[in-house]
Amino acid sequence: MDNKNLKLNATSDEDLRVISAHLQDSITQVKNIAHLKKNRIFLIQFNRFMWEDVEKGVFRKNKRVQSILKFENILGVYSKNINQKKKDRFLDFLAIETLLLSDKSYEIKLNFAGDILIKLNAEVIECFLEDLGEPWETKNKPKNNFFND
Repeated sequence: MDNKNLKLNATSDEDLRVISAHLQDSITQVKNIAHLKKNRIFLIQFNRFMWEDVEKGVFRKNKRVQSILKFENILGVYSKNINQKKKDRFLDFLAIETLLLSDKSYEIKLNFAGDILIKLNAEVIECFLEDLGEPWETKNKPKNNFFND
């Protein structure tokens, strides 16, 4: 199968909105989230719902693909409503929000269903989203289809 894996780079608020749209309705588990403090890197591995395939045509099958979201130049990470001891808990991704702070650094909020939040403080916006491996078919299509709003 000849798949073209998604590979996106974000350096602005506008770029992050594109990544956010592609990650809509992705799922992850607490154990798939890592903050590498010494390297100032924050990573999340997602099972991303491939909205771009659904958008191409009604007759395509629903698919997910494993993806990595990586932020660099991270100064701090804060979370709300995440029990880090429950590593197998699933989190449903909603959206990314950004705010330019008075010191010219950024607050990047990763919003999940159930009032779960991960907040990153970053020197600059430097984010990467990359699909890994082959997609697989899924029976369930998420209900929040923002492409059809």
